[in-house]
Amino acid sequence: MSGLPDPDDLRRQLTELVERRLLDPLEILLDGDRAVDTLRARVRERTAAWTAQLLGPDARQARFTAARLVATLYPGDTAFDPPASWWATPLGRVVARRVGHPGAHHVSYAVAGAMLGVTRQAVHDLIQRGKLDRHPDGGVRVSSVRSRLSTLEAPR
Repeated sequence: MSGLPDPDDLRRQLTELVERRLLDPLEILLDGDRAVDTLRARVRERTAAWTAQLLGPDARQARFTAARLVATLYPGDTAFDPPASWWATPLGRVVARRVGHPGAHHVSYAVAGAMLGVTRQAVHDLIQRGKLDRHPDGGVRVSSVRSRLSTLEAPR
């Protein structure tokens, strides 16, 4: 089952995401303007702070930071719906634990499994044993996935 990620892995992923999704396009638009180098240095500083907030003891701050990052790094006109593999990334693991699924109240067995780091069959078994809650509209309640994650490993 997925616990909180290693801080260095999370920081690296955040730095890479911000650079790839925001700074690289900006550098192209600005024809390689040196101001982007200043922004890259600032992003490296901020990713350390975001990592500390995401992994720190203040759950409210962690949720706020996670929501800001997801909204900024994965913008769109539809609800956030990452591929199942995203939940295994450092950011996916911390979002699952701190927020649940930012765009849904319930998810499929496959997505619940990805969030928990288990198979769809394991999710089915957890529901049968009363460890996860089935949603009346189908799938699994995100709140129960988040609750399960929090009981498996205390935050660092």
